[in-house]
Amino acid sequence: MRIRAAAVVLSSAVVLSALALPAVAQASERADGATKLRSFASKTVSPKDSLGATKFSDAVINGGKDIVLGVTAKKSVTVTYTASNDSGIALTEAFLWQGTDSSNVDDITGSLGTDDDATCTESTTQQGVYSCKAVFNIDPAHDFADGNGVAGTWKLFLGAWDLYANASYNDDVTTTKLKRAATLTVDASPEPVKKGKTITVTGKLSRANWTTGRYAGYATQPVLLQFRKKGSDTYTTLKTVTSSSTGTLKTTTTAGVDGYYRFSFAGTTTTGSVKATGDFVDVQ
Repeated sequence: MRIRAAAVVLSSAVVLSALALPAVAQASERADGATKLRSFASKTVSPKDSLGATKFSDAVINGGKDIVLGVTAKKSVTVTYTASNDSGIALTEAFLWQGTDSSNVDDITGSLGTDDDATCTESTTQQGVYSCKAVFNIDPAHDFADGNGVAGTWKLFLGAWDLYANASYNDDVTTTKLKRAATLTVDASPEPVKKGKTITVTGKLSRANWTTGRYAGYATQPVLLQFRKKGSDTYTTLKTVTSSSTGTLKTTTTAGVDGYYRFSFAGTTTTGSVKATGDFVDVQ
């Protein structure tokens, strides 16, 4: 995949002087996200180990929800976390990454950096405890243009320097699911229909293809046909329909009372869930 640009690589020896650089100067030195992530993790420790005195906790990615992306719309994803160090904290960095070894760029299959450094505020009641926020501006048309295979589980990598320029990091603070968005349509006919007659319900399940920048039919997926009686707020599942090789859906049911028919897709580990807007049928 293509790797987003992240902020400038700062060695522990120059972190304090770098903090004094104007924002424009820092931006001009921005480095490749995977390279910067590797510079943090180049110690002789295995993945999921942490290094240094700074401890990271209470990390939440995207409010605890999956990150679901279409093909063109950019999305800002907020990550919040707590960083603690008795020696204080000068700067923290955040990355979202996928792979098996964050210290080896060949084992990193995906990496996202932030455009700006995370913001951290020290607690007024607990010295050395900081509440931090990082924002990832994700552009699927650019960041994932080289493949759909990066959909799935991603890890949060956090690094920090204390006020004495000592580095710390943890490459697996928490995880999130990064998913391809899905779309779903429905049409129930004929309308109106006589009670007891057959209603044909058609539709199509599609999902984002980051490589082509378009949506394409999602084949052989279980999709629920659901019905909501007029005046009710609750949908009841009538049956499961499997999408065709092109993502199309077609099934029949018997007309009973006025109401709304819809398809509902629960999603997968790599594709988001979606529900079609109910299509009303008047039964006479």
